[in-house]
Amino acid sequence: MELGAFSSSLAVKDLLVSKAFYEKLGFVQSGGNMEHNYVVMRNGTTLIGLYQGMFEKNILTFNPGWDFDCSELAEFADVRDIEKSLEGDGVKLSTKTEAGSKGPASITLTDPDGNEILIDQHR
Repeated sequence: MELGAFSSSLAVKDLLVSKAFYEKLGFVQSGGNMEHNYVVMRNGTTLIGLYQGMFEKNILTFNPGWDFDCSELAEFADVRDIEKSLEGDGVKLSTKTEAGSKGPASITLTDPDGNEILIDQHR
């Protein structure tokens, strides 16, 4: 199952401090908006999102329909198909897509160790 681009979404206390720290590690801002309390940082093909005040814990994030460069893929597994496959395998989802919906949607689940996973389709 292809889940799309992967990034770590980090819940940060101070966006400016965290951004400066990751810049020292060679990351550069490639997206997001400081005014909306989040930025996306890139170092080569590695992506991390820094989010202040949006969620409590760090989240593993997958974006169906995008590659690591946030470029649209011609073909990809729709989040609804991923949802159906996971449920068929007995995976309990925390949130689901809206029945009959198309386009952007997301699902969430939690791994056995309590790590949150977001599968977030923007197209």
